[in-house]
Amino acid sequence: MSSETVIRVTGVSKAFQTFARPHDRLVQALYGLASRLSPVEALAAKLRQKASARSSQFWALRDVSLEVKRGETVGIIGRNGSGKSTLLQIICGTLQPTSGDVFVTGRVAALLELGSGFNPEFTGRENVYLNGQLYGLSKAQLDDRFDSITSFADIGDFIEQPVKTYSSGMLVRLAFAVIAHVDADVLVVDEALAVGDAFFTQKCMRFLREFMKTGTILFVSHDTASVKNLCSEALWIERGTVLETGVPRTVCDRYLEAFYEEQQGKSTTTRLRPVKLDRQNKAEKDQRLQFINHTELRNDLKVFEFDALSSSFGNGEAQIVDVHFGDRDGNILSWVVGGEEVVIHVQAIAHRDLDAPIVGFYIKDRLGQTLFGDNTYLTRHDDPLPVVLGQMINASFVFQMPILPKGDYSVCVAVANGTQDEHTQLHWIHDALFFKSDATSVTTGLIGIPMLSIDLAKADTANA
Repeated sequence: MSSETVIRVTGVSKAFQTFARPHDRLVQALYGLASRLSPVEALAAKLRQKASARSSQFWALRDVSLEVKRGETVGIIGRNGSGKSTLLQIICGTLQPTSGDVFVTGRVAALLELGSGFNPEFTGRENVYLNGQLYGLSKAQLDDRFDSITSFADIGDFIEQPVKTYSSGMLVRLAFAVIAHVDADVLVVDEALAVGDAFFTQKCMRFLREFMKTGTILFVSHDTASVKNLCSEALWIERGTVLETGVPRTVCDRYLEAFYEEQQGKSTTTRLRPVKLDRQNKAEKDQRLQFINHTELRNDLKVFEFDALSSSFGNGEAQIVDVHFGDRDGNILSWVVGGEEVVIHVQAIAHRDLDAPIVGFYIKDRLGQTLFGDNTYLTRHDDPLPVVLGQMINASFVFQMPILPKGDYSVCVAVANGTQDEHTQLHWIHDALFFKSDATSVTTGLIGIPMLSIDLAKADTANA
């Protein structure tokens, strides 16, 4: 990654005028025109004052600063209306800031609002040439790349139809295909992939990963998993103000906490005291000893102890007091082997009566990407399990552990009350349990699935 700065935003603020009634906008425009034409300076000032009284200012951004180096991929997260799109438009030059400075070097290609930059009356072909020339490509260059652009977009004969007849997915396909072929130094992508189909989204992700090797990306998404997966840094904007910048995993986790706190009140889990459980009647077991074949490829997973003080949030009406790996015989496992059956045990205590508790877990990699997980909701969908104050809740999940690449992993656990769609988070621990993969047979992908059988054979004769 280069130390060269390609984007620098310094103290940028942006204000928009808002009006209580639609005709106030017209009145203000007329006052403004009259004030400019008036030869009397005092009268002009009075007219401007009257015009200003009919409007108020909405600050979409307040004192935002950002610096992006060449080769970085920066994710921007925040709720709708937080100012993310306004910031991107200022960086791209389609909006001017009310105050502050913006420095951008290199060719910037942007995928902002759906269909932005397209003339709806023009055909897809005409819009390809229009947009390409706006990005600085010559007609000859666009002629050379047109077949590749249409192949990437994959919209068939619609390329010759007016863009106003396109679906939202087709608009995204064509717009992304264009910016993928303009030799950009910086890509700005604003939630555009949310409307694409799965096949096209995967194609775009492959392109973005390849582009990340040499280019710079600003990536806005509500999907925090994508931000953790793609980005080297994250920026969280709320009500036009930068709340936090830093490692995507940390920033996204805190954004998630804030979302739940807004729904159900400020988290109280910081006041929960760790509960010490008696494990004397359970022997720890090294699962590796059951295996005769000690090869260097066996997927050994070293399990660390439950961390009750790990970062957490929730309203504190229940408390997770233990998480561990085990086997069906009740043994606590300090080592697990990928491909073998394991049990995740989660134990919680109710700090008030609960009518429908739900316990769940995620397995995450070192970037915070969710690899897999589940919860108890479907198990008790037709028969909720109420608990009373002080009662323990025990959840267990039996599954075949996938084969994991080398690296660090964590178990995120949570207890909630309600249904799958409508629930209150009582206690959520981001990294309740860590484990480490030291050796593996996985060569591709995020996880390896244990195969029931793998065979290779040849037929006696080839079919004609």
